[in-house]
This record gives sequence, structure tokens and C-alpha cells, in this order.
Amino acid sequence: MPLPSGSSAGGVKRGAEGDTGRTEIPGAVCGYGTARPEECRHSCRSQPAPGPACSLFLVSRLGEAADLLAAARQAGVKHVVLVSSIAVQTHPHLGLAGENLAVEQLLKASGMAWTILRPTQFASNALMWAACIRAHKTVHAPYAETALPTIHPADIASVARVALTEPGHHGCAYALTGPEPVTARQQVEAIAATLGRKVPFAEFSRRQAREQMAAVFGPDAADAVLDVTGGDVNHELLMVRDTVVQLTGTPARPFQQWASENADAFR
Repeated sequence: MPLPSGSSAGGVKRGAEGDTGRTEIPGAVCGYGTARPEECRHSCRSQPAPGPACSLFLVSRLGEAADLLAAARQAGVKHVVLVSSIAVQTHPHLGLAGENLAVEQLLKASGMAWTILRPTQFASNALMWAACIRAHKTVHAPYAETALPTIHPADIASVARVALTEPGHHGCAYALTGPEPVTARQQVEAIAATLGRKVPFAEFSRRQAREQMAAVFGPDAADAVLDVTGGDVNHELLMVRDTVVQLTGTPARPFQQWASENADAFR
């Protein structure tokens, strides 16, 4: 699951890289990500897909889902692949999970075929430490020893590509994780190894973390993120799943690979 975001901009693209990775999506897909309703209408109507169906790749909670789904159906979209969150099944009582579930329900009621992806914590959430690491300051994080099966965003994109272009995925919801549990401390160590220098790390309290996060995301979102990153973990959240390799034929990428590919963000 990505950290909460207030962004709502986006665009419709054909055969383009989406926000979750560098996997090419073929031309039969008319949209991705956080497209506005009018962009979806324009894409599907003015650039008809070569295949028999038009598909949409949608990221939950980054736009007006009801309007977009209605516009997509009107424009002829037949199948939507939605990136939701694993919190829908691990922490359904949390507000952020409820918001994702509401989008899932809108999609299921839309009349279009659907596939839902529920990823766990994104490896790219580590970018929140980038400024601190570039400044050679100490990285602080709560729940330093809680190990979650963090997922590389490119694996989400790879699964989305399969769901968009291959048969057999309509009406399916897939929980997605990385190949192994990794703690916040281990993530910082992996970044340090990539940079070839020490990166100081220190654990701090939930209260201290909440003060910082609430200023950015708001108190409710801060509490939800802190719960699913260590404050209220459960077996379902900690479980490593083989969904990525089962669907794509390629093992899920480890956090170390993400750190290596994104080293420049921390230099």
C-alpha cells in the first residue's frame, strides 16, 4: 500500500508506463492510473483499441472513482484493473481500508468486468527518507523490527499487465506481496549498502512518528499507517504470498533490488 497522497492529477495513455512500475501496457489498454473522466472518454473514443475490448488501469483513491467509472462504462470500457490495498482484508476497520473497499464496491457494481490488486506496503515508501539520507542525517522510524513483505511497485505493474492482457482474471482479487519480510532497519541498511556508506538509523516512538505524519497526512491517516506498519499487525498482513510468481512466472523482486534501482534518489 502506498502512503496516503493528496494528488489527483493524472492522464490517459496508451502503450505507456504507469505509475506503479516500468512494465509496458499494450495498446488495447485505453487508460491507466488517475485519469479524469473526460480523458477516459476521449481516449477510448478517439483512439479505439485494436482488440475487441478497451481496458482501464485504475489506482484507488486518487480521483473521483464514481465519476470515472461511469465515464469509463459510457466510453466502452469492458474491464477495469484496480489497485486497491491489502488493508481491505487485513484491517477492514481502518478508514483508509474502508475508502479502498468503497472503490472496490463501486467497481463491482459498475457492470464492467473487474480485477482487483491488493498490494502490501510499497518499497517506494522508503522515498520518505530520501531527503534525510541525502543530507547525511539519521533516519528515524517506529516499529524498527517489524518485518513486512514489502512489494516492488514494478511487480504490481507486472501483475496488472497480466490481468489486463491475458484471460482468466475477471472477477478475481489478488493479494500481492514481496518475496520476504523486511524491517525498516533492514531497508535503511539496504539503501546504505547501495550507496556504499553508512546511513544512521534510530527507532523512535509511535507518538513522535504520529506528530510528524499527522502534519502531512492528517491524524486519522497517520494512525492508520502506523497501525499497518507495526502498531496492529496480524498474520494476514505479515504473510508472504507467491501471487506475483504464480501470475507472472517471475519471482517477486526483493527490496534490495528496488534500493539499487533508485539509489540516485538518496545520493
